[in-house]
Amino acid sequence: MPDFFLFINEILWESVMIYLLIGAGIWFTVRSGFIQFRYLRHVGKSLKNSVTPQPGGLTSFQALCTSLAARAGNGNLMGVALAISAGGPGAVFWMWVSALIGMATTFAECALAQLYKERDEHNQFRGGPAWYITHGLGMRWLGTIFALFLLVYGLIFNTVQSNTVAHALRYAWEVPELLSGVLSAAATLLAIRLGIRGVARIMQWLVPAMMLVWVLASLLIGAWHVEQLPGIVNAIFRGAFGWHEAAAGALGYTVSQALTSGFQRGILSNEAGMGTTPNAAAAAASWPPHPAAQGIVQMIGVFTDTVIVCTASALIVLLANASSSHTPLDGIELVQQAMVSLTGSWAAGFVAVITALFAFTTIVVNYIYAENNLIFLRLHSRRNLWLMRGGTLLMVITGSLLSLPMVWQMADVMMALIAIVNLSAILLLSPAVRIIANDYLRQRRLGVRPVFNPQRYPEIQRQLAPGAWDNLPDR
Repeated sequence: MPDFFLFINEILWESVMIYLLIGAGIWFTVRSGFIQFRYLRHVGKSLKNSVTPQPGGLTSFQALCTSLAARAGNGNLMGVALAISAGGPGAVFWMWVSALIGMATTFAECALAQLYKERDEHNQFRGGPAWYITHGLGMRWLGTIFALFLLVYGLIFNTVQSNTVAHALRYAWEVPELLSGVLSAAATLLAIRLGIRGVARIMQWLVPAMMLVWVLASLLIGAWHVEQLPGIVNAIFRGAFGWHEAAAGALGYTVSQALTSGFQRGILSNEAGMGTTPNAAAAAASWPPHPAAQGIVQMIGVFTDTVIVCTASALIVLLANASSSHTPLDGIELVQQAMVSLTGSWAAGFVAVITALFAFTTIVVNYIYAENNLIFLRLHSRRNLWLMRGGTLLMVITGSLLSLPMVWQMADVMMALIAIVNLSAILLLSPAVRIIANDYLRQRRLGVRPVFNPQRYPEIQRQLAPGAWDNLPDR
């Protein structure tokens, strides 16, 4: 069975996904007027505006932290280590590239999620790819397929998270895998019962704190080994373009491995184009009241997750390879052993705690995404919600006992499938993305606070849910 999933992964990632991801990122970069570069300097202002509470939804900052909670899983730790193991230091460069062009893709999907959101019976905004596929493209059947794919993906990907935690705790303190799985499931149950608003309130504090701790630890270690940093930067760029291997005739293979590994782990980390983040973006009552505003805020998440947090993990792994002769391990143990070799035995426990926190936030938000899509499928009865909760907890426990290669390969297959559906949809909806971006940029150039007025665009207005963009405030 692992060989089967490995074969499918090679077909999807080496023949389809790389070209689709790069093509979509470049396409939306151009269609949005290079919005990720034009508005990167306004990050501080966007974050300041994102904390403004509005009725009917989460604040933009809560939506950002919720989406970061799902992004900031163990793809930021062990995923980076696996990318470097498979593609060499050059994979880090291609992770950066995946983030920079993926920011435009994230802008597109999150702006569309805001545009086509609707209110549920509790007056909470709901939306995501299933909604914009249904309302924007008129293809509810495809929206249903996406929702089902996302439900399956969430269950499988949660096994990746619990599996990583189990390995980290075993390495640090010899905690039995089953006990680790049970503890992870218990913590998950306590959180998911709070619903989307309760989870968002937790994530707005927990996610920035855990990311800050990990990045600061990396910076301190980097400062301690500052003399090795130029060599690491050199290795990243040489590996990305195969300069070192060109003389040996291995250029094509080396660049291909680095690019594939970097993009594959990059999208697993920042989720740009996968269609997961829009589920959180749609839940926000965006401020200023314009779909593009939430798209810009969510771009910050891609940059933070990959360019900052993943680079922090890469620095640890690459420094350890440069400063010690330990034998690389598979999975989270590689990161733990790297930290131990750089700082001491206590670091294994530190990485285990960070791993547990990253996994916890991801599992909880994956459930929130799944619940959101149950609402789209109109299957969110009390009985079905508890069945899904039970399935989530069972997969968390089971994941702690599975073999690592099998878990990752299954997750990669499902990740590719949902990304293909979502990317196809947002490419078809790119005219709407261009309208949103141009409308926002036009108002910014005029020096006014952007407000989306659907009456300016009758074709789009006919597709919108009643009440989603009514009664907007005056400028």
